[in-house]
Amino acid sequence: MDVSKSRIAVALAGGVRTGEVRFLGEIEASDTAVSKLVRRLSAKHGALKFCYEAGPTADMVFYRLIGALGHACQVVAPWLIPRRPDDRVKTNRRDALSLARLLRAGELTRV
Repeated sequence: MDVSKSRIAVALAGGVRTGEVRFLGEIEASDTAVSKLVRRLSAKHGALKFCYEAGPTADMVFYRLIGALGHACQVVAPWLIPRRPDDRVKTNRRDALSLARLLRAGELTRV
């Protein structure tokens, strides 16, 4: 998830390393919207792992909420996220897709 003050961009990576990584869209940055998303995805996919970058907008709020709903969540250090030198375009969609890939690969560092 790429969390900003008002919106959350959501991407989903399948369990297989070479599996598809899909952008699911954006939701409102609220407890209600996140709860609804988690319930909808877990009904379809079972146990899930979530992650988002630490920042001033939602530090541990969604971490606690997702944990209370019975799923794993990591808040990752933005300065430790691997980035290619030529990757300078930053959008919520691209960040969410990148975080999903890196989480599946185990390459993210928790805060």
